[in-house]
Amino acid sequence: MTTDPALQARIDAMCSNDRIFAYVLLAGAWIAVWFVVMEIAAIAPPGAFTILVYVSALAICLFNTASIVAMVQHYQEDKNHIYGQDIAHLDANARHSGS
Repeated sequence: MTTDPALQARIDAMCSNDRIFAYVLLAGAWIAVWFVVMEIAAIAPPGAFTILVYVSALAICLFNTASIVAMVQHYQEDKNHIYGQDIAHLDANARHSGS
């Protein structure tokens, strides 16, 4: 937690936006994978191959979900360091380009 309330508000806002963006992209990935699975299932003969496609797609989605959740948790735990540096660089670039 920083002592500057304005900086903490900016950090919280950036973290919240990144968390929302990560979960929206994750939902998009699930939709894309399941669209591909449905298209493959429509043309593949029923049997072991189709089951393999479903199981593989589920595994990809579950591992991807686990990695995104872990990333969001890490960013939440260390947000002051991660976003504090980001904000410092953004402010420095703004000062540099403003002069």
